[in-house]
Amino acid sequence: MGETEKRIETHRIRCLSKLKMFLLAITCAFVSKTLSGSYMNSMLTQIERQFNIPTSLVGFINGSFEIGNLLLIIFVSYFGTKLHRPIMIGIGCVVMGLGCFLKSLPHFLMNQYEYESTVSVSGNLSSNSFLCMENGTQMLRPTQDPSECTEEVKSLMWVYVLVGNIVRGMGETPILPLGISYIEDFAKSENSPLYIGLIETGAIIGPLIGLLLASFCANVYVDTGSVNTDDLTITPTDTRWVGAWWFGFLICAGVNVLTAIPFFFLPKTLPKEGLETNADIIKNENEDKQREEDKKEKYGIAKDFLPFMKSLSCNPVYMLFILISVIQFNAFVSIMSFMPKYIEQQYGKSSSDAIFLIGIYNLPPICIGYIIGGLIMKKFKITVKQAAHIGFWLSLLEYLLLFLSFLVTCENSSVVGINTSYEGTPQDLYMGNNIFANCNVDCNCPSKIWDPVCGNNGLSYLSACLAGCETSIGMGINMVFQNCSCIQTSGNSSAVLGLCDKGPDCSLMLQYFLILSTMSSFIYSLAAIPGYMVLLRCMKSEEKSLGVGLHTFCTRVFAGIPAPIYFGALMDSTCLHWGTLKCGESGACRIYDSTTFRYIYLGLPAALRGSSFVPALIILILLRKCRLPGENASPGTELIETKVKEKKNECKDMYQKSTVLNDDELKTKL
Repeated sequence: MGETEKRIETHRIRCLSKLKMFLLAITCAFVSKTLSGSYMNSMLTQIERQFNIPTSLVGFINGSFEIGNLLLIIFVSYFGTKLHRPIMIGIGCVVMGLGCFLKSLPHFLMNQYEYESTVSVSGNLSSNSFLCMENGTQMLRPTQDPSECTEEVKSLMWVYVLVGNIVRGMGETPILPLGISYIEDFAKSENSPLYIGLIETGAIIGPLIGLLLASFCANVYVDTGSVNTDDLTITPTDTRWVGAWWFGFLICAGVNVLTAIPFFFLPKTLPKEGLETNADIIKNENEDKQREEDKKEKYGIAKDFLPFMKSLSCNPVYMLFILISVIQFNAFVSIMSFMPKYIEQQYGKSSSDAIFLIGIYNLPPICIGYIIGGLIMKKFKITVKQAAHIGFWLSLLEYLLLFLSFLVTCENSSVVGINTSYEGTPQDLYMGNNIFANCNVDCNCPSKIWDPVCGNNGLSYLSACLAGCETSIGMGINMVFQNCSCIQTSGNSSAVLGLCDKGPDCSLMLQYFLILSTMSSFIYSLAAIPGYMVLLRCMKSEEKSLGVGLHTFCTRVFAGIPAPIYFGALMDSTCLHWGTLKCGESGACRIYDSTTFRYIYLGLPAALRGSSFVPALIILILLRKCRLPGENASPGTELIETKVKEKKNECKDMYQKSTVLNDDELKTKL
């Protein structure tokens, strides 16, 4: 008897440690996958500038991740539960690493990045041919030289990033549905929210690391080490600056491959947490495995696929939850994908600073909110109906805070010839640009090249030539232009490279925006775990893996793919000046109408999220009238019911034995 108890205790400890090991491994997998995803989202602006492509195409590249995910999500979600889930997750992590490596390849296959500039590209900065010289010729104009135009075919290298993102999406497919279903199958029902909260915390730590990595890479010039950065005439705040986007993808590739290793050493199944002490489990493990194999051979692996799909489709709470998720995800993807660009354009920050601020202000409160949400669910034994109410009212509160963001704004950068006249008064953005004036009409300036300078009158100009500057002193970024005829000041008129700063008031508005964003992130994360519990508990236990996969599939198809594309196209419509390539074609946008940009960035998600509260109210009404398929009467009921069944079986066996003994005694007497 002592030996049996020792075996049971050893078995219990081993199973519990394996569950904890899986919990640690899946958390690390969430860290690695979200690290890669957040880094990709943060580098969208750098990719846009590197390949000189519009925001709508960048949105398509970003959405290609969802395409890769869609190729496998339904089949992995259902068939994955029939196979070895930990090994499938490990393979997925390796594939994600491959996708990240593919995205870094264009840097090694392309020539050095060249940005448009009126200042000599050849390095002859002492030349004044880029200044205002009557009847002069400019050094850098759009050219029709066939040899130079042929070189622009290399911009198609963005296809490598597209394919790499698709491959990364395919690799990430098994992590969420198989990881969550594994925890749900083998953890106590009352512990499941806490475990999922810990996993979601990993999904926040990953983006935090990814954003910090992206902030560092965005501040390092793309060709650093191969060019002399002292000769650059742009800074990280310039819209032509491209950071070392490729370097972070190499790091992401290595992290994903390392994360895959533990999954190849974890078991396919585990006893239910809390039932490890049952001696019958040790005895029946082989019998259960044999029965599972016999069932596969007899009925086929896909026997229940269509019935499960029909059951989920007829589940009103589940289908309404999918509708809510699709609407909310459209808004969420749009906000998160383009938040760095919004902070750049609205508040005049560099990509590096914008990414860093997002990581510092948004992700820690989300991480804390996930943990607190999981602890509240466990501590107070929140039921599914209570969780639905918590998620609804917290989401509504966070939604109302969003409208305060409309009040924390900055004015457009005043660029003469685009949104400001040469007299310094605003001009109608839709009445055409007045690039030239009497002060520069004889300077023979290029009209499309974006090489802005800031005059000492507080106005920005498209180039030093268009500002009427005749002389320059200094080298590189420290160059100062003098005798600028278009800059109207009382003293000597001069200008420096770059757009003028937006001023201290704009910095204050940025702080208010970040505080609002912090509060919204915390409230949103508090509502996330209760909401996810409604999703998991509105299905039968055998439907959970497929249900989570179908939920992910719908959000990818109807939100993850189209949202970045149409959102990017709407942002392109607010562009005031496009960059110019060698052959005169349009490149990436250099400056936006920040007012219209703000209305699109904040207004469209607000409209989408507002409509999602209608099906949410219907779910609350349905939950009052019916009990969900996966809802237990109280936490721990599943464990109690299992033990009650065991006792009933024991009593039944004892009764049968006693009946046999009585019959034998009767025969003896006869």
